[in-house]
Amino acid sequence: MRLILVCCMLLSFCAFSQQDIVAKQYFKNGDFEKALISYKKLHENSPTNINYIKALADTHIQLKQYNEAEQLLKQAIDRMKFPSFYVELGYNFQLQDREEEAQENYEKAIQSLDENPSYVYSIARQFQEHSLLDLAIRSYEKAMTLNEEFDFSMQLSQIYGEQGNIEKMFVNYIDFVEKNPIYIDEIKRIFSDFLNENPDNENNVILRKTILRKIQQNPELIWNELLSWLFSQQKEFNKAFAQEKAIYNRLPESLNRMSQLASIATSEKDFETATRIYDYIIETSQDTDTKLNAHYHLLQFKTDLAKEQEYKAIQSDYIKLFETYGSQSQTLKLQIAYGHFLAFYLHEIDQAETVLKQSLNQNISNTQIAEVKLELADILVLQEKFNEALIYYTQIQRSLKNSTISQEARFRVAKTSYYKGDFKWAESQLNILKQSTTQLIANDALELKLLISDNKYEDSTQTALKLYAKADLLAYQNKPKEAIVVLDTILKNHNSEPIAEQALYKQAQLFESQKAYNQAENNYELLIANHANGLLSDDAYFALAELYNHQLNRPEKAKPLYEYIIFNFADSIYFVEARSKFRTLRGDSLSQ
Repeated sequence: MRLILVCCMLLSFCAFSQQDIVAKQYFKNGDFEKALISYKKLHENSPTNINYIKALADTHIQLKQYNEAEQLLKQAIDRMKFPSFYVELGYNFQLQDREEEAQENYEKAIQSLDENPSYVYSIARQFQEHSLLDLAIRSYEKAMTLNEEFDFSMQLSQIYGEQGNIEKMFVNYIDFVEKNPIYIDEIKRIFSDFLNENPDNENNVILRKTILRKIQQNPELIWNELLSWLFSQQKEFNKAFAQEKAIYNRLPESLNRMSQLASIATSEKDFETATRIYDYIIETSQDTDTKLNAHYHLLQFKTDLAKEQEYKAIQSDYIKLFETYGSQSQTLKLQIAYGHFLAFYLHEIDQAETVLKQSLNQNISNTQIAEVKLELADILVLQEKFNEALIYYTQIQRSLKNSTISQEARFRVAKTSYYKGDFKWAESQLNILKQSTTQLIANDALELKLLISDNKYEDSTQTALKLYAKADLLAYQNKPKEAIVVLDTILKNHNSEPIAEQALYKQAQLFESQKAYNQAENNYELLIANHANGLLSDDAYFALAELYNHQLNRPEKAKPLYEYIIFNFADSIYFVEARSKFRTLRGDSLSQ
């Protein structure tokens, strides 16, 4: 009997929940007549359910049945103690332009806080729901006065932001984070919606002044951290570095934040500041691994920026490091980088292989062995010794199955097969990698898969695809000028084929690497003109905008290109960045 009763109760509950879902869907779809019938039934079955009373009143209001809503809410107020119904009743009067009665009920709601300040949660929320923001502010402020344990700084800050009172919003959030420093990352996320990269933007200036006032009043490190973050948002990495030094001088625990800043500065191509930060880390740190990591990153971008006549000086830097720290497991990352530098930049293949093979004799882990073999295989690809390279890559796959480095080795198997013209085998490997747990590898695999599949059937000899793979290999071999020539052949002889789009884009990127910016501009413009609906259309718009914005110093030409992406490529990976950069150039804050 008890089991039957429980089953009946469960069935009744399920039917009740289903009716609730149906009612909400009717309301959401604007089918208020049907919603009204459903909510009346729910209210009859559960007459004290606050949510059903409110939903039923809202439905009456949507149908302009103001008298019915008024009667329902007054009955609810008489029957139960729930002061937010006064807000609903007041809003019902407001919609009828009965302002005096509306204000009377709003005041009753706020006065109820004297009896129980906890009513504020529902009252203020209802005021906010109806955009009665000043009344919501009054409610929160009164509740905090009545109960010192209440802190509605976050809620008030949000309302100030909605009102456009940016300074008051910043002040409130900062006051909140002063008491609750664990929320600093959440506050940064909120602030980012109101800022842009322009230091002179009004909101940026307000926040900077607000933080500086806090530093003067209460010089805590959290304000230096927040100021450093603001300078980073504005791409003023030198100023952020000054704040990070101030933090470290007072709390010399870790240089991780400094390393992160250097990494961001590098990615934003502020190499001067990145160099200063890495030099500071090297001079300051007492930890060998931290020093070596700084040396490694410093040498990476120095190599990328160096001219050929500067390569010997970079080689000398590597040799000095090995003389200081030795060639052992702790410097393995540098040894691999040095091997790559010798092969790809100095073209000293034998010496590169000697350095790397000596690394294999050190006391290193299986993963480290795989990292060395990966570089050795890359050098074999550089020499176009494809079959020997494939042996190394396969060894890595077998020794560390399902690891990230194993998936990287599989991708390089596919890339090597593609370079040698074995497109069928390359595709079979790429089909597996599309499901890779490493997103970057999965994306690269999909991109190469589409390149092959979109172009392999154009002609039986696959001439154009083989030429493109050859250009790709030349670019990999650090021979950009030769790659540009091969791509010219494709554009001359296969201009009507789909691969012409990829050839134009690839060549434009190579032109940029050679600082041939006008030629890169021409390629992007041809892409936009001739392949408006192509796969690389959004890439071309964004790349051209970036070229104008950063290299050619013509922001007035960049702005409409960013705007075009916003309105025509909502699904593009560039959408968010294009919107941010467009608003910066227009002088907006991101909240606008």
